[in-house]
Amino acid sequence: MAGMANTQKHLISFNLENEIEHGIQVSNLAFRVGKQMGLSEEACHELAVAGVLHDIGKLRLYNYIAGEENPMVVEEMKYVRRHPELGYESLKDRGYSRFVLDSIYYHHENYDGSGYPENLAGEKIPMGARIIRICDVYAALTSKRTYRDAFSSETAMKMVIDEVKNFDMQVFLAFQRAIHEND
Repeated sequence: MAGMANTQKHLISFNLENEIEHGIQVSNLAFRVGKQMGLSEEACHELAVAGVLHDIGKLRLYNYIAGEENPMVVEEMKYVRRHPELGYESLKDRGYSRFVLDSIYYHHENYDGSGYPENLAGEKIPMGARIIRICDVYAALTSKRTYRDAFSSETAMKMVIDEVKNFDMQVFLAFQRAIHEND
């Protein structure tokens, strides 16, 4: 019975509703960034699909995510860092395009080469992944987490600017235009 309680604790801490909301936010942002970059309607649609699905690999990791009372511990990071690969593996035989699959697999690569899973840098990172990367970071910062409140959009943008080395500058500029297009 103790094992069952432990599993339930992890299921509770993995808030599917928050994950869905995050995916929708990333999807909408990615679509808007694609539009700002002058990408085709089809490419923008593919970005929206990749945005919704980018963290789907986390579904296979819910047992490794800490309970709501505790922030994630370093030990668990090795499992969570596998979610892009697990998402790719889950979707690769389901009819998604190479663009969508690569966007999901590489969405944690940083432009300076410090990301994962392959430590790609610069133009070696697929464009869709570069777009999803910045949208994912911003959406995560502006969302409430179990371990912290949401940051305001102004604070989140300052934090993104502080880490600009992680992002393609063209994508970053298009992202800024997309965020401010309704101001």
